[in-house]
Amino acid sequence: MQISAEISQGTKQLLERYSRAHGVKKQFLIESALLHHIQALEQLPAGIIIPPRLVVSAASGRKIAESLTKKQKPTRELVKLMRGGD
Repeated sequence: MQISAEISQGTKQLLERYSRAHGVKKQFLIESALLHHIQALEQLPAGIIIPPRLVVSAASGRKIAESLTKKQKPTRELVKLMRGGD
């Protein structure tokens, strides 16, 4: 069976790069990925599936961008975690 679908240029580049690097045919890679994804959707609770793209409002996008550009000191908890603490 053949399926036709439009994909983004970025996804196409990732597919081609992975296919070349691992010597896997694109057809096999696409079918494996679809099976894996559908099985996950069927077997896992909906609340733990994270979508590959998140849509945010313009205001939320600005807040996210602003928080990413601010230099903040790490919290004690983060420092402890990164040092291997419990």
